[in-house]
Amino acid sequence: MTDRALVVVRAGALTTVQDRGRPGHAHLGVPRSGALDGPAAALVNRLVGNPPGAAVLETTLDGCALRPRTAVTVAVGGAPCPVAVDGGPAAWAAPVRVPAGALLEVGAPTSGVRSYVAFSGGIAVAPVLGSRSTDLLSGLGPPPLANGAVLPLGRPGAPHARVDVAPHPAPPAELVLRFLPGPRDDWFTPEALRTFGTRAYTVSPAANRIGLRTLGPALERAVGGELSSEGMVSGAVQVPPDGRPVVFLADHPTTGGYPVIAVVHPADLPAAAQAPPGTPVRFVRGTERDGR
Repeated sequence: MTDRALVVVRAGALTTVQDRGRPGHAHLGVPRSGALDGPAAALVNRLVGNPPGAAVLETTLDGCALRPRTAVTVAVGGAPCPVAVDGGPAAWAAPVRVPAGALLEVGAPTSGVRSYVAFSGGIAVAPVLGSRSTDLLSGLGPPPLANGAVLPLGRPGAPHARVDVAPHPAPPAELVLRFLPGPRDDWFTPEALRTFGTRAYTVSPAANRIGLRTLGPALERAVGGELSSEGMVSGAVQVPPDGRPVVFLADHPTTGGYPVIAVVHPADLPAAAQAPPGTPVRFVRGTERDGR
């Protein structure tokens, strides 16, 4: 039994291991996966002295509680939340030394949805196709955390950052998603295209790591019938039969048969990871220059 490990005391609603994902396997039907809020995951890694692609924990809505078997430096970021070590308050968005056997508690976010927890040395579960990420769609990678699970830790590398608190963008009060139309915008009526680019939507409670589902005006199709399955990318805005747009996120399927009305700019997707149900959503047409 290695001392470089941590024990899951409270797994939370959905806590998963995530890194930068496993790109390049879509032809095998394997999504990229990886941290939904990539900048937040990279920042907490930097705070503890890890490379940006080290595996971290991604919590959802209610945090988690963990007990390391060895002293370890920890940083919690992403959605702001209370942090405690053995019941005493600890810093958020800063390196924190957690003694061996102490209880690290990551609380429910005060705003946003997903918090990220980095440990010096990173989570050292076995990689699958070059990544340690949990993929909820394909089932690759480690399963979501369960009470009593033991996760191995890697060896620390560089010293942790010397900061008091690192700046984080605030979770969005309104989610503004820039998009480029197509490839199947011609499957929708002109009125549907106007509605998509001008009307307000809200984040649905059914949103998850696969896709950001929305509530709002339905988009009417101009073309009936079925569409042959086509390749999908992160940010693709697929419109299922109910007419409400779904923005594909990290665990999205690699193919799909519903028409894609637009594709959201990749830089806007991390904010989508932090938008709780009920958050207003606006789709704003961007330009090719936005992607440069």
